[in-house]
Amino acid sequence: MSGDMTTTRDDASTVVCVLGAGSIGVAFAVVFARAGFRVRMWDVYGDALARGQREFDDKLAMLSGLSQADATNSTVRARVSWHVDLDEAVESADLVQECIPEQLALKRELFARLASITHPDTVLASSTSALKPGEIAAGCAAQERILVGHPANPPFLLPVIEVVPSAFTAQRFADRAAELYTRAGLKPIAVHREVEGFVFNRLQGALLREAYCLVRDGVASVADIDDIVRLGVGRRWSVIGPFETVDLNTRGGIESHAQKMGPAYARMGAERGQQDPWTDGLVQEVTRQRRALLALDDWDMRVRWRDEQLQRFLAPSDGA
Repeated sequence: MSGDMTTTRDDASTVVCVLGAGSIGVAFAVVFARAGFRVRMWDVYGDALARGQREFDDKLAMLSGLSQADATNSTVRARVSWHVDLDEAVESADLVQECIPEQLALKRELFARLASITHPDTVLASSTSALKPGEIAAGCAAQERILVGHPANPPFLLPVIEVVPSAFTAQRFADRAAELYTRAGLKPIAVHREVEGFVFNRLQGALLREAYCLVRDGVASVADIDDIVRLGVGRRWSVIGPFETVDLNTRGGIESHAQKMGPAYARMGAERGQQDPWTDGLVQEVTRQRRALLALDDWDMRVRWRDEQLQRFLAPSDGA
């Protein structure tokens, strides 16, 4: 089911509490409610809850009819309750998904309170985009239950979610979070080390930093760079990721690509002060993982599959 973003079950026995009725919190409520979970939405401000309810209804209306398996909007809406009382909101929750502002002190204060009012088996997940879970969990009585569940935005349309434990997190809570996210139609990605920005924002940031540099250096305009990504890189990456892209771009696969293009990429990186060579050992490890996913004997078949997937983007207005 992971990644299909459709409602396929009524899972009313599972309770998810979403803390913070901003855009990410409301988007999570849509994901969990459409998956059949009971959702409790909390915010300290009543006007934020009222705005969140309107936004929730707008998103449901936009998604209406997306899948034959979808429940009616009224059924999905009935799965969500709205609360200003935190104790009431988190009672018997299987998962608490924190979506409050990106301020470490606020998050620490909230998680300290959650430690005393939630069940010892409740997963406590932060939606933070950059704060490390160990920073949030430090000194907290519930630190073994705390992790980051960082979504792509908006999570009801982009199913990937990073599951980032800290050194304090017990593995069973990371496993439980991944299970719940999967049941909600998301695709959990295990992040093995705490790094700022996790994986999503580090990849996004690498492209964005280079885009800024290209504008600064007068190489291309903002509009043209966006078009290159929108019509080229982005289209391809919507079907396959960067490793599979270069694997399929070069006969002989990713090892052949590294031999042919590695020096050029090293020079481009050096221009930006980046010294991260693709060593023989690193290339061998990446090759090993790619060949485990796709044997070279199947390379031609996979290239054809890629081309068939990209055909769906072709339209008379392609260059507009």
